[in-house]
Amino acid sequence: MAFFATGVSLVTYFYGFMNFNITKSATAVTNFMGTAFLLALFGAFLSDTYLSRFKTCVLFGCFEVVGYALLAVQAHFRQLRPFPCKDVPLSQLNQCESANKGQLAILYAGLYLVAIGTGGVKAATPPLGADQYDEKDPKEAAKLSSYFNWLMFFLTTGALFGVTFVVWISENQGWDWSFAACSIVVGLAILFLTMGKSLYRNNVSNGSPITRIMQVFVVALRNRNLPLPENEHEIHDKESRNDTEILRKTDQFRFLDRATIMRTDQNPFTSSAHGPWKLCTVTQVEETKIVVRMLPIILSTVFMNTCLAQLQTFTIQQSTTMDRKIHKFEVPGASIPAIPLLFMIILIPIYERVFIPIARKFTGIPTGIRQLQRIGVGLVLSAMSMAVAAIVEKHRKTVAIKHNMVESATPLPMSVFWLGYQYAIFGLADMFTFVGLMDFFYSESSSSMKALSTAISWSSLAIGYYTSSVVVSIVNKVSGGWLDNNNLNKDKLDYFYWLLAGLSVLNFGFYLLCASWYKYKKVDVNPEDVLLSKEAKGKIETNIV
Repeated sequence: MAFFATGVSLVTYFYGFMNFNITKSATAVTNFMGTAFLLALFGAFLSDTYLSRFKTCVLFGCFEVVGYALLAVQAHFRQLRPFPCKDVPLSQLNQCESANKGQLAILYAGLYLVAIGTGGVKAATPPLGADQYDEKDPKEAAKLSSYFNWLMFFLTTGALFGVTFVVWISENQGWDWSFAACSIVVGLAILFLTMGKSLYRNNVSNGSPITRIMQVFVVALRNRNLPLPENEHEIHDKESRNDTEILRKTDQFRFLDRATIMRTDQNPFTSSAHGPWKLCTVTQVEETKIVVRMLPIILSTVFMNTCLAQLQTFTIQQSTTMDRKIHKFEVPGASIPAIPLLFMIILIPIYERVFIPIARKFTGIPTGIRQLQRIGVGLVLSAMSMAVAAIVEKHRKTVAIKHNMVESATPLPMSVFWLGYQYAIFGLADMFTFVGLMDFFYSESSSSMKALSTAISWSSLAIGYYTSSVVVSIVNKVSGGWLDNNNLNKDKLDYFYWLLAGLSVLNFGFYLLCASWYKYKKVDVNPEDVLLSKEAKGKIETNIV
């Protein structure tokens, strides 16, 4: 509710109240969003290495509360921000004063406290919920995919409240009240989370997964000149750590298998011969291979999130130039994303209750279709959304020219709900791709790096937002200023959308290659786990944080 509302409305806050130009507003938003998602990797590292998922949620949630509170203070006190240029004629915008260094410092301090907080929460919350399902129990494991669908449903429901209720507050009561509301609801979220503390299964930190990956590369590099034995085997005495699964050896990236070879110059009876920087287990090597195999999938989904960034920046700015009235009520421009959110709220239960059972009968797959197939459907819909966006923008500019309103700040005689077409299609794309990614990365990762794998899926969004800023800058330079007029009626935003549509098609082709190359992990059940539960083995401790 808080983060999504802030993400879709910040562009109007930057433009109308902090006096950024259109391009700088869009870039500032995408950089903020990208940083928030990228910091999920940092939150995941702490969660997997030092803290439990629960502690990570609470700690980083507090950062988020403070960040929103700081933004509320700045929005409330006039001396902490420049005189707003909102509703000033386009011809006089250059006369507006810019924010000074002190005002920018407060702004970015608040924004990036929010980014740090939401990054940690996004890294820890999904796996905290998924940890409540025992993957070794067939009944609970079958419900894991449903959990991610319903997680998306409630994320969407919260976002819908954000783009309606919170955005209405910012438009009618002021940005100070809006940011204060965000701070309060996040504080309440932390309170509700802590109320359930005694009910959760909480993970026990099992060492840094990043360190484990580095160990594999270091040992494999040290053993690079050694021949690979024909029958590598798991070093069972090293499996005394609390792994709940033993990963089966694969033939991809065989150079990493050298990390499992004991050097002949080592004394096998000394503890140093089995040190983590001298010898790795097959399971540890396969964990590393999983991460390496995931990287092309991540890269092939980045561009979809670059397109998403345009819907949260340029499309919001488009909405401010259009007729937003429904009878006597004027819809805030930042509330337009409610259209895809409504579609998703309706379609997610249909997907879960209707599509999956029908598809399961034909495919025999518990989730109906495989996660990678689901992601691919979303990428196709993303390309379609950009093409529709280009057509709608061309029509909007035609209306402006026809009514001689190119230089006018008055809303065009064109309903803002024309933007609903591109939003609705992209909402479907998000439902397929985002949920598919979370399910894919959580299911495919090893038991010791669940938070990290979830953060990897968020990093796709981060890179997409950063790429958006780069793409906008490059397009402006190469095209001679498609998006540089500070007036959408003069810009060539429709050309930009067509470019994104074409690149999305090429990106889908790249994804098909990556998906066809990927091999799903195969797990051998640890014999001890037949007799011992997760609680007894110590991997998951009930009522302990």
